[in-house]
Amino acid sequence: MDKLENIVAYSRDGKGLMNAERRQLIQSLFEQYIRMFSARDKHISSYFSKNFTGYAGSSTELIIGEAQLLSATQQDFAQVPEHIGIEMLSLCLQDLTDDVVIATGFFHIHLPIPEPFLSQETARLVLVFRYEETDWKIVHGGLSIPYEAVQGAEMYPVSAIELRNRELEQLIDIRTYELKQANRLLQVRSETDGLTQISNRRYFDYMLNKEWDRGQRFGAELSVIMLDIDYFKKYNDYYGHLAGDACLQTLAQELQSALTRAGDVVARYGGEEFVVLLPNTDHHAALKVAAHLRTAIESLAIPHPQSSFGIVTVSLGVASLMPVAEYPPVELVKLADIALYRAKSAGRNRVEVYDCPVPEMLL
Repeated sequence: MDKLENIVAYSRDGKGLMNAERRQLIQSLFEQYIRMFSARDKHISSYFSKNFTGYAGSSTELIIGEAQLLSATQQDFAQVPEHIGIEMLSLCLQDLTDDVVIATGFFHIHLPIPEPFLSQETARLVLVFRYEETDWKIVHGGLSIPYEAVQGAEMYPVSAIELRNRELEQLIDIRTYELKQANRLLQVRSETDGLTQISNRRYFDYMLNKEWDRGQRFGAELSVIMLDIDYFKKYNDYYGHLAGDACLQTLAQELQSALTRAGDVVARYGGEEFVVLLPNTDHHAALKVAAHLRTAIESLAIPHPQSSFGIVTVSLGVASLMPVAEYPPVELVKLADIALYRAKSAGRNRVEVYDCPVPEMLL
């Protein structure tokens, strides 16, 4: 402990300073006590009177006599056996009688634990020294730590700190989980079409770019199917938009159910148009999938009096490419859209394939 510079000493009647010799002696005794306290020196008990009364650590349990004091000291050193750092701030000495002096020290405590809670708070130690026979002894003492009350036999409120930390950790875990769930929900909502509850165009575009990159790395062909509901405007005009929404929902779920591979993606592309992404699929396999989707929608037999087929049908366009760096992935969608236009021009309720291996538009 550094030599204290900030020392205030009072005489008993308040008219003058304490006797310099006594002041130096009490200061020396106080400093020696602090050094032994910091070092967890068991011989510290020799500084106490056999008639000591007071409090050990920040405990609220009154200690009376030598036996209780020894027990409390052992509890103190057992709870924190390592060296304790004491950063003294000031010392006040008050002369009550010729043989009684009160020493009040203010300081920061640095416990050897990760939580620096006491190092930021000012603790106070009050020691009452009394001259007994041939020596000055501590007859009363109390340590005040500005924190929560200690638990059980503790000298320092470590349990309260640990409990608070556990509660904070649990709260952080809860908040982290809630944040992850909220972010996941936000992500799902940002990738899901609100009406049909299947993937939206944003998610399709993301997966298209991802699968395009994967196809380049592994030399795997990629296919896209564009499909459009035949005469959907007439369906809306005849049944109303609520019925039109219900029709879109039914078709979306049927398309979702008709795809059997985990990596395949069906999304609502816009209005009455849907798009299907088929990784690692050539145009022959993609044609079979498209034919299956057309049949599945036709099998629903949703009435459509304004259609030449009498039921709701779809037209589909298929395009396949081997992904290469020179082709932007959006071109595959454009080719599928060209094939879709051909299907609609050829009478609808059919599948057309863009089968040019190297499209002229990409040359």
